[in-house]
Amino acid sequence: MSVSAILPVAPIPMVRHPPLARPPAFRPPQNGGAKADDERYVISEESRQVRERQERAMQELLRKRRAAAMAVPTNDKSVRGRLRRLGDAITLFGEREMERRARLAQLMARLDIGGQLDRLLRAYEEEVEDEEEEVQYLFFTEGPKELREARIDIAKYSIKRAAVRVQRAKRRRDDPDEDVDAETKWALKQAKGMVLDCSSFGDDRPLTGCSFSRDGTILATSLSGVTTLWEMPQVTNTIAILKDHKERVTDVVFSPVDDCLATASADRTAKLWKTDGTLLQTFEGHWDRLARVAFHPSGKYLGTTSFDKTWRLWDVNTGAELLLQEGHSRSVYGIAFQQEGALAASSGLDSLARVWDLRTGRSILAFQGHIKPIWSGRDFSLVKSLAGHESKVASLDITADSSCIATVSHDRTIKLWTSSSNEEEDQGGETMDIDL
Repeated sequence: MSVSAILPVAPIPMVRHPPLARPPAFRPPQNGGAKADDERYVISEESRQVRERQERAMQELLRKRRAAAMAVPTNDKSVRGRLRRLGDAITLFGEREMERRARLAQLMARLDIGGQLDRLLRAYEEEVEDEEEEVQYLFFTEGPKELREARIDIAKYSIKRAAVRVQRAKRRRDDPDEDVDAETKWALKQAKGMVLDCSSFGDDRPLTGCSFSRDGTILATSLSGVTTLWEMPQVTNTIAILKDHKERVTDVVFSPVDDCLATASADRTAKLWKTDGTLLQTFEGHWDRLARVAFHPSGKYLGTTSFDKTWRLWDVNTGAELLLQEGHSRSVYGIAFQQEGALAASSGLDSLARVWDLRTGRSILAFQGHIKPIWSGRDFSLVKSLAGHESKVASLDITADSSCIATVSHDRTIKLWTSSSNEEEDQGGETMDIDL
């Protein structure tokens, strides 16, 4: 193939397209232009107010978001200290801990927006560095050494009593001769046979309390200002009269282990006595009149309730106050100890009953909802009504062998109730041993 055979190629014509139109670049108006725009567009007063509200809402939103992101102390004592250093009130009327912390967060956010927070926080950090001591916040009130020893003693005592109870329960479960229903029927028969055996005037003013001694030979009654010890089974002979309280006696109770008794009074004291009238101890510390008093099953400790909204635990031997227990919003009226000694129950005029673990000091149970007193039994049925008093019955007690019930009333009388079935048993009737 020759060179002359190669034909030249004509160039391809290039067509030029017109340039694309671009939007004009935005340029901020000059002073003259802004003036002209303001003259051309006039903003109404209503639109201006709406814009201001929107700006304030946006600033508030930003402030809240910034406050949520800032480190605010969680301890209430630290929150109060920070508020004081920032020059704000440490607390407001009716303000709670979380509300106070939220107020501190908002205050710090406002100061941060104003450019003042950094300076204040730097000053606070310098103060903390100068102190060099780490603050430890206690979430409990440390008790005395005597209370710790008492808790250990109560724990040991309750463990032994609990072991005896478990052994008794196992024996009753495994013994084919044990008949719980028969024992219950016998106890109900005894209760239904209760009749008035004795009635006597105890004072010329209403009676407030009564208690049997551990052997049932002495009955103590609390009168207007004194406590009288009566000889059983007929409350006619007086053994001793206990006089030392300055105001009326509100309750009396015998010790479960020895021949001592305790009295509570409106003079804000409780006293420990011998049966011959000798004063052994005076327990002082309550801020208002006392309501009830109760012995711990071990006989080593005494519990008192008061209208100062507290109940207290005392050492019987030394008279020292071991425990001041709060927990009721109104006056504390009743107190009782568990038979094993591990628990205590208190009831108050706030319609609340609490169960306390004496070994740890914790409130383990609360009964709420009572607005009036209620009576309960095994089947919630009335067994026997002891009618005879002409006024309110203030107190009652039962002997250890359940053979006699004593009641005292505002009608100034002492009444003893015994079971008529006891006479039938003395004449050859059947008897039954019941584990108490």
